[in-house]
Parts: sequence; C-alpha cells; structure tokens
Amino acid sequence: MISPVAEPCLGFAVFSHDFLQQSDIEMRYSFLALALFVAQFVIGPFSSTALGQATEGYNTEVPAEILTPDRVETPIGTLKFFDGLPDEKTTELVYDYLDLNRGVQVFLNFIPAASLESLRVGTESIGALKSNQCVILEDLMDSNPFFLTGNTDTVYVSVFMNLKTDGPTVVEIPAKCGPGTVNDAFFRFVTDMGIPGPDRGKGGKYLILPPDDTSDLNPPVGGMEAKVDGQTYYVSKSTSYVNWLILRGFLVDGKPDVATQMFKQGLKVYPLSRANNPPKMEFINASKKSFNTIHSNQFSFYEEIDHVIQREPVSMLDPELRGQASSIGIEKGKPFAPDARMKKILTDSVAIGNATARSIWLRPRGDDVFLYPNSGWFTAFVGGDYQWLRDNGRGGRNLDARSMFFYMATVNTPAMAMKMVGKGSQYALCATDAEKQYLIGDKNYRLRLPAGVPAKDFWSVVVYDPQTRSELQTSQPFPSKNNKRDNLQTNADGSVDLHFGPKAPEGQEDNWIETRPGKGWFTILRLYGPEQSWFDKSWRPGELQRVE
Repeated sequence: MISPVAEPCLGFAVFSHDFLQQSDIEMRYSFLALALFVAQFVIGPFSSTALGQATEGYNTEVPAEILTPDRVETPIGTLKFFDGLPDEKTTELVYDYLDLNRGVQVFLNFIPAASLESLRVGTESIGALKSNQCVILEDLMDSNPFFLTGNTDTVYVSVFMNLKTDGPTVVEIPAKCGPGTVNDAFFRFVTDMGIPGPDRGKGGKYLILPPDDTSDLNPPVGGMEAKVDGQTYYVSKSTSYVNWLILRGFLVDGKPDVATQMFKQGLKVYPLSRANNPPKMEFINASKKSFNTIHSNQFSFYEEIDHVIQREPVSMLDPELRGQASSIGIEKGKPFAPDARMKKILTDSVAIGNATARSIWLRPRGDDVFLYPNSGWFTAFVGGDYQWLRDNGRGGRNLDARSMFFYMATVNTPAMAMKMVGKGSQYALCATDAEKQYLIGDKNYRLRLPAGVPAKDFWSVVVYDPQTRSELQTSQPFPSKNNKRDNLQTNADGSVDLHFGPKAPEGQEDNWIETRPGKGWFTILRLYGPEQSWFDKSWRPGELQRVE
C-alpha cells in the first residue's frame, strides 16, 4: 500500500490514495515538481524557515563574507561606506594608498634599470661617451668612486654600447681575459665572455644585435656561434639599445700591469658597419677618480626610470612592468609630469621603497638566504638562480631576492649562481656579528678563516659602506685583504685572522682593515676558483666576533 503524499505543507492540496494509484512513481515526482513551481507564484519565495533568516534588505540570507561593512578600521584610516558605496574621503584615502603602493613597487622592481642607467651616466661623467671609449681601472678600484660593491682585486674594464646609434656591435676580447658579461638596460643577462663565456678564455669575436634587428639570426639567451660577412662570431641579441660590457683581468704576482696591457692591446669595440675600419680604442683610467654610478634614493629615481623608458623600445619590458610604470605616469612617448599631489606621494614612495630594499638586504627573512644555520653569512643569489625563479619557475620570481641583489650589487650572469668547481667566483656577505648585531665602526672584530680556504686562484675580503654600498672610505685606499696581494700573518694551524676596527691591534697591522667610528660596515668574502669544500660546506668562514 502506497502512503499518501499528502500532509498539508507549503500550501499543497491533499491528494488521495486513489489518485496516486493511477500513476507510477516517476509521474508522482513529476507532478510534485510542477506543484512546487506553481506554489512559488501562489505563496511567493520559500520561507526563511527553510533557507535561513533573510538578511535585512534582501529576500534571502546573504553570506557575510561578500558584504562590505559601513565602517572598516584599517592602517590607512577609517573606511566608510553606505551600502557598499565608498564616501568621498574613503575614495581619497584608497587612491592615495594605491598610488603610494604603486610607487613603492616601481621602486623595488625597477632598481635594476635605475642602477644600470646610473652606471651609464657615471661612466659618461668621466668622458666615456662612445663604445670605443673604455673605462679601465689600471690601478684597481679604490674607495674613491661610488660603485656598488666593487672589488679591489681585479682590473675592471667597462664599456657602454648604444645599439640604436651604432647598430650591431662587435666586441673583440683578448685571450686570458677573466670573467666578462654583457647586460641589457634592465640588468638582464645577454652573454658571457672570457673564462665563463663560449671562448673559454681563448679570446674571440662577439656580435651584439639590437632588439630591432631584422636579420635571419635568432640567437638564444647567452648567444650562439655563427658566420656573418665571412667572419665567425659568438652572436647574441639584446632586448635593449643600451648594453653594458664589464670585463675583469686577474692580477699577476699581485700586480695589475699584465691585465692592463692585455686589455689595451687586445680589446676592441666597434660597429659591425665599420669592421673594415674600426675606430681607435680610447682607454680612460678611472683609478683614484671620484664619480658616482649609484641610482637615486629620492624622487629623481623615477626620472631615471623615465629616461630609460623613453629611450628603449616598448618591447624591453613586459606589459606588467610597463603597467606599473604607467600607473604612476611613466610611459614611453608621454612626458613624466606629476602634479604636486603625485610628486609628494612618489617622494614618500621612494622613501618607503628604499627602507624596504634595505630591510630585505640587511635583515633578510627566509632560511634560503643564509649560507649556514645560525650564521650571519648570506648569499646574494638567493635560490641559486640568476633570474631569481623559485622552484624552476613553478613558484614564480622571488621579487625580494631580485631587489636585494640589485640594491647592493651589479652584473647579472648565470656563472655567478652556478656551481663551477675551480672556475669563476663565489661570494658570501655578512653585516652582523656572532650576536646578530650590526657591524659598527667604533668597535673591534675578528674574522677567522680556517686553514685551506677553498679558492684555487685567490680569496679576498672587502669592507663596504652600508650607505653607499661602495668601498668604505678610510685612510686605507683599499679597504680589503687579499691572500695573493697582501703579506698576511698565518696562525700555526694554517688559519688566518683578519681584524677590523678603528685602530690596528698591536702586531696585527698586516691583517687589519680600518673602519670608521660613527659608521656601520659590511663585508664580502670572495673566492676565485672556488673548490668543492665551498660547495659542500665542509669548509666555512668563522663568524665575526666582537673583541675588546
């Protein structure tokens, strides 16, 4: 016996047993569905008893998480709404915040572009205006120039190429050249030269193509070997018109003479169109000269970025970066002319961005930054990827790591992040002592390097100024120690103690690097030709110990 459907519910009529016997189960459910449909028009929507209490102003219950309260307290102020409609004051607050935040993001993400542009301007300030005009530090880099974490141990050669005016440009490098790299106007890798490059230290001809090159050549990042006009070149294509070539030459018997002559006799940079009659190279010795190559930390930072964007092709930056810049008024083909309100906001943005970059660099978070547990030594290439990609790109780009690197360093090449036993160089940075306190120039410290420092060629320790990120200026023109250049005292067990402070400890003058009272400092340990014990961490530097 089939039970009647019918208890009076939701206004349905009572149906008899006899009627239901005329239909099978399928017909019953079809009729019930029809009855439900009709009932909506008879009695209106389902009652709140069935679906929950209706939200005031609505026919149904609205999930609380999709509603906007009339008043919200936030770090930027009280945000007020009427039924989700922001009032005028709230709109002003959030637009000011949005513009401020966009300005901060442009600062952090465009540090590479501003840094390379400042390098170009600084190079021009000492007379290097064309690609055949080469800056060389014949007597090494002392503490006079403002140059991000330069070393005191190799002969630097710096050339800026302008592919817009010169077109495809040839670089001939001599044999036995040390590490060399070409970076584009956003400090992105174009190609390596010298020991880490395809010539492997044997020298050769490189051809750098502009971004608008229309030839059949389509080299990958890092370049390829190809014949052009009957000559064999290592060919690369840049994404920008301005490109920076930086080469290094190693000391011989602790002196720069051999490397200097190698570059003067063997380095040539010229337009491919003038290959049959290249211009004569001019070498400008920048040693002992004071000039600035570091980007601004004030409003003029954005003017530096604007100059880059106006000069370079639109294609140099992806739409996301272009969108960030244009959101604060920097767009190719348009004047950058912020009004008083926007200029004040961007002045605040650069101050916050600068503080953020310094915090990321000097107080890094994340275990992947530090080289050892409970240590002050950290790496510049967080994640071991020259593009700062997380998990081979699955985690996107580590933006903080990129900002950290370019805020205090220059040159971007895979070679600096790769494990190459006995080749290239490796770096470790430290800004704190064993107690995790900043290094202060008034105090005295000792750094012990255990015996067997894993550097096939040589090692060095250089001290830097946290303000300028350049070599610390003291009475010592070279604030550094180098195991091939300096006559260092060695302990009985083969270890070396380096001393840091305003005055040399008695009897330790050869191992002492001067610091300046009233200033902070940080240091970089460089290993040239790093050996296996560096990579497997069976050898590690000591922590900086404060001593009385």
